[in-house]
Amino acid sequence: MPRLIFCLASVVVSSLSSLALAADVHVRVDPSAPHANPGDENLAVFPTIQNALDHHPFATRNPDGTAGRVYIEIAPGTYHERIIITQNHSNISLVGLGKSPMDVVITNSLNAKTAGGTFFTETVEANGAGFEADNLTMENSAGNTGQAVALANRSDRSIIKHCRLLGHQDTLFADYGRQYYVDSYIEGGVDYLFGNAAAVFERDELHSNGPGFITAQSRTSADQNTGYVILNSKVTADLNGSAPPPEGGAGAASTASARRMIGLGRPWRAFGRTVYLNTELPAEVNPTGWNNWGSAANEKTAYYGEYHSSGPGASLATRVPWSHQLTEAEMKEYLPQKFLAGSDHWDPVAEAAKLP
Repeated sequence: MPRLIFCLASVVVSSLSSLALAADVHVRVDPSAPHANPGDENLAVFPTIQNALDHHPFATRNPDGTAGRVYIEIAPGTYHERIIITQNHSNISLVGLGKSPMDVVITNSLNAKTAGGTFFTETVEANGAGFEADNLTMENSAGNTGQAVALANRSDRSIIKHCRLLGHQDTLFADYGRQYYVDSYIEGGVDYLFGNAAAVFERDELHSNGPGFITAQSRTSADQNTGYVILNSKVTADLNGSAPPPEGGAGAASTASARRMIGLGRPWRAFGRTVYLNTELPAEVNPTGWNNWGSAANEKTAYYGEYHSSGPGASLATRVPWSHQLTEAEMKEYLPQKFLAGSDHWDPVAEAAKLP
């Protein structure tokens, strides 16, 4: 009998040791759960996403010293809320539990006029490093009413995978750090990718739901390692605003203007940098491609380029003379494992593969 007790005790100690070493935290969001209040930091199920962010248990460090991650696993449904991930909340992963990104929708409707400025309109705001989102939709449903941000992303080493970002003007504020958007759908009409992050968009669909520019990158000096890279992707357009997003989702509508064209980019700041690599472009792309935002001086500082563009919008001979057609060697500098590596040798492709 003593030997049996010893064996059982060993099993219990072993199990407790395993739990002590478990760095990651998994919590669920389900609207049927009760609301968590201060002191409820050990709950495993929360009724809203923000409630989970406010009260989830914190992850511990792995035995090798690396930080753990908090997975907030969201049940299918439409969540009418604004989400703010603060700087002290690093390594947060929002994971939709539906069969597709349409099954989990985070939505809100604020434009710059009603909110008091563009940077108060975002439906989701991510500030903590290591933010991830997988298999869900982030939407600003304000429509064609001015600046209205769906996601404001200021998270270094951020990954957005298999998601939909829906809006019209200023859909995605990709503004800080290194960001990787893969296998996703982003919809907007005017400057719907803007900010000063180093961001790579790989195997994405960028859908213009109205005439305007796709990108407004805002690098402020030539020595900044920032810029937007659209890689192995596809640009589509519906300038009448009549077509729904893929698979019947509810995106923001667009009021088409007389100019039935879209532009590849314009510099929100003088050194704005954007390149399109191996990307299919539609006939709606203005043959000139790029715009200097009303300042000829920007033509000397902004950097815009393409490599092996395809489709009816790939009119390379008509591009503005101050843009670039990249060589293979130049193109390789913008691949995600190099462009986003940084001093910590971050590999966004490998990290994205760990998500479902």
